Amino acid sequence: MSQFLSMFNSAGSQAFSKMACQVAPYFSTITPLVSDLRKGSATVQVPFAKEITNHLGTVHAIAMCNAAELAAGMMTDVSIPAGARWIPKGMSVEYLAKAKTDVTAVADGAAVEWTTEGDKIVPVDIHDAEGKKVFTARITMNVKLV
Repeated sequence: MSQFLSMFNSAGSQAFSKMACQVAPYFSTITPLVSDLRKGSATVQVPFAKEITNHLGTVHAIAMCNAAELAAGMMTDVSIPAGARWIPKGMSVEYLAKAKTDVTAVADGAAVEWTTEGDKIVPVDIHDAEGKKVFTARITMNVKLV
């Protein structure tokens, strides 16, 4: 079992989310809550806050990129074989609508072949509090088997 998955299961989502922000401090800028983490899936909730808004008063594009990368990275970590390593290699995003509420990022790696090495495309969708899709990303994760 992945070290992150073991920590998530034993510490719970709130404590785990704080620990994740200590490991990678930039994620703390969005005050994330990793609410679900399992092989092939991760969910990250981000509360609406003035600190992550743009000049329009909506959630900033880069805050959504940050949430997408956190969800994809956590999901990748718990999905790859024991001992394998990963690193994000690229991200393609689309901003679909203004986000004026809390947002939820869901990384869905169910269709990704995790047992081989190479580039893996991880899809992430972000919805607002009303369920409207406001952002989508495709994050390329490079996986190396050790």
